[in-house]
Formats: sequence, structure tokens, C-alpha cells
Amino acid sequence: MALAYSKISYEHREILLKDRPKSLYELSKKGTVPVLQLTDGTVIDESIDIMKWCIQQNDLNGWYKDECSIQDNMIKNNDNEFKYWLDRYKYHVRYEENSYEAYQKNVKFFFNQYNLILKEQSFFLGDKISLVDIALMPFVRQGAHVDLNWFSENFPSLFKWLENLKAHSLFVSIMTKFETWNENSKGHIVTW
Repeated sequence: MALAYSKISYEHREILLKDRPKSLYELSKKGTVPVLQLTDGTVIDESIDIMKWCIQQNDLNGWYKDECSIQDNMIKNNDNEFKYWLDRYKYHVRYEENSYEAYQKNVKFFFNQYNLILKEQSFFLGDKISLVDIALMPFVRQGAHVDLNWFSENFPSLFKWLENLKAHSLFVSIMTKFETWNENSKGHIVTW
């Protein structure tokens, strides 16, 4: 979403994680996505670093202008703590050391915090979208869709926030299905 927000054109290469191309590992030893290679050869292989790079190029609406340390802390907590429990909640069958209910309880702890913030305001920092909203949205979305009824009933403010972001023109604009890229083809050029 940050690429679209900052109006940065790029070559998109859609891959299957179960069949990762060799060139992905040549760009980043981690072999994870997303990976952004700049025209000067620089490789950025962390989502938040890609988002911040985009915003440094063009922060049209001041996503990362106010309360940057609060945003950074929320994003770090999400990436380091919430994501750990989210993965176990989503894939509870793989993580047999705890029950589905135990993983849901851990996810609920974070959802409760987010819901509390959003009871009084539309977005995490007030009445306008910030980087923290965009950074957390994919993770909340994944967690919500494990059991959407449970999510919507227990976290109404967070549910409303998520639904508003999913309906936002920026989110809708990026939800394009791409053909899977292979080593012998070019990617799809995306321009905004």
C-alpha cells in the first residue's frame, strides 16, 4: 500500500512461497517477501523498511509526520509479539503445544488493546490514517479472518476500523491478482 500511496512505480513479480525462485534468495538470503530492489541495486527486505523508504520519497498526507515514536513502538510490538501469536492462532494445527483457545486468548489480548484505542477515534493516532494503521492492518486482517464472527462480536471498534480500511480506495487499488512470475519472464509494471 505504501508504494501506491507514495505513487512509486515498480516491477511486480508475483511468486509462490511454496516454489520460491532462486533469484529471490539471490536478492535476500531470508527468502521472504516482500523484497524491493531499488534501481541503484539496494535491496530492502523488511516490510516496514519498504514502507518507510516509500514515505521518505513522498508522504502525501503526512502518514509518518506525527508521533513517530508511538507509531514505531506499536509497529515493533506488532511485529515482535503479536505476529508470534497470530501465526500460532492461524496455524494452530501445526503448533500442538497449545490449544486453539489458548492461541485465541493471546491474540485477544492485542485485539482488546487495539479496540480500546479505536473506541474514541477512527484511526490509531486520531482521525486520519497514519503509517501505523497501514502497517498493522494486514496482520489484524489475517487474525480477523480466522473467525470473523468472533472478531466482529468481540472487537466492534477494531472491526469497524478494519472494514473502513478494506473499503478505502487505496486498499482496493492494490488488490490486483497477478500471474505467477517465472525466471524467464519480466514482471508486471505497476504505475499509479
